[in-house]
Amino acid sequence: MDDTQDNQEFTVEEADTNGTTSAESSQSSAHSDRDDNSQEAQKSKTSLPPIFQQIRAQLNTLMASQTMTALSKALTVLHSVFKKRPRFPYLLYIMVMAIVDSAAVLFIQWGTYTEPTYAAPSTVDETTRLLNSIRGQLTRFVAQMWMEQKYIWLLNFCVLGMVYLVLIFVLNRFWVATALFAIITSVFAVANHIKIQLRNEPVIPSDLSFISSGNGGEVASFIPKDSQALVNNTITMLVWLTIACLLLQFIDGRRCVISFHWRRPLRNTKTIIGNCTRIVAVIVSTSLLCSFTLNLNTVGSWSHNWAQALGDSPTLWDAAGDASLNGPTISFLRLANPKTMTKPSDYSQATMQEIAQRYNKIAEKTNQSRSNNLTDNTMIMILSESFSDPTRVPGITLSEDPMPNIRALKNTTTSGLMLSPGYGGGTANIEYQALTGWDLALFDNSMQVPYQQLVPHQKVTETFNQLWNDRYGASGSIAFHPYYKNMYLRDIDYKKFGFSHFYTLDSNPPITHHDGLDNSPYASDAEAYQNVVDALQNSNHPQFIQLATMQNHPPYSDWYSDNQFKDADTTNLPADEKTGVDTYIKGVSITDQATTDFLNQLDAIDQPITVIFYGDHLPGVYTTARASSKNTITMQETDYFIWSNEASASAGTKLDPAAAATSYTSPNYFMAMASDHMNTKVSAYIAFLSAMRAEIPATERLTLGVSGVTDNTPTVYLDANGNVVSKKELSSQQKKLLNDYRLIQYDMTAGKNYLSSTKFFDVK
Repeated sequence: MDDTQDNQEFTVEEADTNGTTSAESSQSSAHSDRDDNSQEAQKSKTSLPPIFQQIRAQLNTLMASQTMTALSKALTVLHSVFKKRPRFPYLLYIMVMAIVDSAAVLFIQWGTYTEPTYAAPSTVDETTRLLNSIRGQLTRFVAQMWMEQKYIWLLNFCVLGMVYLVLIFVLNRFWVATALFAIITSVFAVANHIKIQLRNEPVIPSDLSFISSGNGGEVASFIPKDSQALVNNTITMLVWLTIACLLLQFIDGRRCVISFHWRRPLRNTKTIIGNCTRIVAVIVSTSLLCSFTLNLNTVGSWSHNWAQALGDSPTLWDAAGDASLNGPTISFLRLANPKTMTKPSDYSQATMQEIAQRYNKIAEKTNQSRSNNLTDNTMIMILSESFSDPTRVPGITLSEDPMPNIRALKNTTTSGLMLSPGYGGGTANIEYQALTGWDLALFDNSMQVPYQQLVPHQKVTETFNQLWNDRYGASGSIAFHPYYKNMYLRDIDYKKFGFSHFYTLDSNPPITHHDGLDNSPYASDAEAYQNVVDALQNSNHPQFIQLATMQNHPPYSDWYSDNQFKDADTTNLPADEKTGVDTYIKGVSITDQATTDFLNQLDAIDQPITVIFYGDHLPGVYTTARASSKNTITMQETDYFIWSNEASASAGTKLDPAAAATSYTSPNYFMAMASDHMNTKVSAYIAFLSAMRAEIPATERLTLGVSGVTDNTPTVYLDANGNVVSKKELSSQQKKLLNDYRLIQYDMTAGKNYLSSTKFFDVK
């Protein structure tokens, strides 16, 4: 049947072929017909079995009854009324769309909020309670349009409206599309609410793979008891709403939104216009939604600029915060399709096999002179939050050295400065590079935080800790972070990386040691280190241990009771800046002593242990120094060292800074540098990273914003002396290695993972 209703009534008129209409002729003809029919009926009756003759007689009696006659007349009247039912105006559709879309935005946003709790409820006034309540937060989300000129509500309204329009034009049934839109948005809202309650993170695109992989039936098992009422009420509401929409669809004389005929699409001009209009509407609405989603992360694109103009402010380090601030719909679409890398023109399976063979040969040659195995040792990779030498910051003058122990240690072990992509933030990007060896500078600029935008989507992830998993099984690697697991989606990512356990404040079981010092809200480094010591004592084989500390995380609010650096800091700084700087420097001093004590504990353990220690970025408190563009590189260089305990074959090793180019590096090279420091056998991948590091010691995409995430992302290359080298100045060998790097990274992050089948990442 055609989508449009045909309201025309058809009649059939019979005319005598000879043009005669006399009563005599008609009666004669009728009499003759009755005789013929009577004979046929008699013949039919005599040919039917008795039982069927009885049934037929009863049916004839029933049909001739007054009840059936009345019913027939009633159906005729209803059909006549149904055919004359009114067509709802398009203005009504628009009004319903606006109401349903607005309700969807508010319901979805409601799911991101929780009612606050107060330690001393009696001290909180009613106004504060109201403003901080879910109702207050939801009101603020809308009211910020005229109070702060942030149109986030409008942005989410428009984007959901795009989804609504796609459903309307594809289905071409307004009320059916409305019911489906309500179901989709309500399920999304409830799922967001439950996931935020359970894990403090919203629904992200990678969660859909859980359902598509055949686990949809297990979803109900994740619903907590206190959310069951919400689920039941939502289902009830959707059932009644769907029934109402179906009734309206039945009552509405305009069955379809746009007149459309598929059986005879070219029968007249009106049909052609209607068909073309619907096709164009489907294409335009779908293209608009797809274009917005595909370009939301592309700097300079129409959707990126439009979202920014309406107040979109991405917080990619915190998925829950991004959903609460910018709306779960925008947060979801932001992670849906980030561009990873541009496909290299020479990318192919043959090219990747050639690269694998070439670096396999280099690895085999290197391994001929090395007898130690990397996984014979326990590897501890420590990301020390915001650790860096304050005395290197331009303008900072101190009368006391805040890090004498680590400074002395750097003189006796492999060490130097690390070029960081961030300043004041971006921790996960540095951590990601250290664990994978991938270079942030090779990603597309829209790939701001791989932990959130890339890793959850990946089917294959290669990280260095997996070398220990390959040898010792699932217990080969563990991770610690004395904070919450949802930050940067670490919980999801660490599972993909293969860590058997990730211990945090909210893990099960939670991290054991997490107390802070004085008034600090963060776990001290001494506490964080104790978790690692406990893990070493409880293991009977070498491990890869990942630790990300929290002690020196901002803000720096004068929380140490005995801070000698208030006097030792003789810098002339504004009062607010000086307070933050002095608090931070005291934290560095505490880290210096705690790290020394920790290494002494490792020296007493009779098993080979190597530590990779690095600061992820400078703190964002150096406002004065940061104001000068001349300080850009300096403000993005932190301290690192690689150290081995007394039980290690590499104890006391310090690679020659000149020969091994260790004075400057970037986090993607740490494992390659550690293998050189330990003189262990290498994989083809580590052999490549070593060759790359020898030619370009440090490479990084500098995210100059204080948050560590920004659109301004220049790529910087440093030589062995820390001097900036422009891309034009790179030698042909450096460019060739850089192209190999691009091919390898593309294959494993955006390509077809050809290298996974070549043992490129295995140590033979």
